[in-house]
Amino acid sequence: MTDRVVLAYSGGLDTSVAIPFLAEKTGAEVIAVAVDVGQGGEDMEVIRKRAVDCGAVESVVVDAREEFAADFCVPALQANALYMDRYPLVSALSRPLIVKHLAAAAKEFGGTHVSHGCTGKGNDQVRFEAGLAALFPELKVVAPARDYAWTRDKAIAYAEEKNLPIETSKKNPYSIDANLWGRAVETGFLEDIWNGPIEDVYAYTADPAEPREADEVIISFVRGVPAALDGRALTPFQIISELNRRAGAQGVGRLDMVEDRLVGIKSREVYEAPGAIALITAHMELENVTVERDLARFKRSVDQRWGELVYDGLWFSPLKRALDVFIAEAQEHVTGEIRMTLHGGRATVTGRRSETSLYDFNLATYDTGDTFDQSLAKGFVELWSLPSKIAAARDRRL
Repeated sequence: MTDRVVLAYSGGLDTSVAIPFLAEKTGAEVIAVAVDVGQGGEDMEVIRKRAVDCGAVESVVVDAREEFAADFCVPALQANALYMDRYPLVSALSRPLIVKHLAAAAKEFGGTHVSHGCTGKGNDQVRFEAGLAALFPELKVVAPARDYAWTRDKAIAYAEEKNLPIETSKKNPYSIDANLWGRAVETGFLEDIWNGPIEDVYAYTADPAEPREADEVIISFVRGVPAALDGRALTPFQIISELNRRAGAQGVGRLDMVEDRLVGIKSREVYEAPGAIALITAHMELENVTVERDLARFKRSVDQRWGELVYDGLWFSPLKRALDVFIAEAQEHVTGEIRMTLHGGRATVTGRRSETSLYDFNLATYDTGDTFDQSLAKGFVELWSLPSKIAAARDRRL
């Protein structure tokens, strides 16, 4: 039986060249799988046909935009997932979804191997292969860029030699990964971390310094899931898409950071995630209103660990699954509305309302008639301070 390689296919130069290269190098048939996670660009049918024209025996395209939003972006939102307190896991979220569809294609078409275009320096090789190890451990992995030292120059020469139907002359100065949740840009002049990003780096966001009218939006959540914008019931995909446009037009969600990669090196990355940053900001504020103090404190540590696990490629791990259960329970009362002003590169919360709110005006007010019994506070403070008072006395004695 002929081996069959299931290739994660983007339609670009590197993965198009991988089709005949893998067939030639391994003697296997290649099945191309392209997944639409809201990255934009070319029509998916054009990409499907290109894979066939490059020699794929099967070419599969999957419209996974709604699935990505509901099953991957929403859990990240509920976890307020910000790696290193800043990065909303743009690329890390799409990889387990792609892995899921690679594994499904391998089962459908009798795949024996999977292939991806990742290098040995990046996080994505781990995300693909750790995910596949969890879902379909029998599959072997081949990664041309890593395993055969396949460079862009070699890819261009090979494409021209084989007369492949792919553009080879244009060289984008950046390495870009985009999806519904955001856009990641690296390499080129950005590798010098003293160089500031220039405007042509960005595509999802407008210059926040440009003068414009502010945009006010009301985001509704039901148990931590975004459910409506300005009173209009929408799917998570529709909400993220609209906020990408509206928050992006205000320059919200630009990030420039030096990041700790899983493989041990530091990497300079420029991100733009307008919808993600606006939604996480709103969700965190609604949690402030609706989640009890000790649960909220503990959840912050869970959120951080959840983000690290997903960044590190462990979406399908036992710990990640267990944390999902905790986070889902913590979302039980995260229902309500957050009003935000989008302007000048910032998403600023200006109002909150919720039927499950723990904010009690009569307890919080400083006006006459408040229901907070201040006479109870003196004894509380004395008891609360007692351990520190006893320890301080001990220290003075010694």
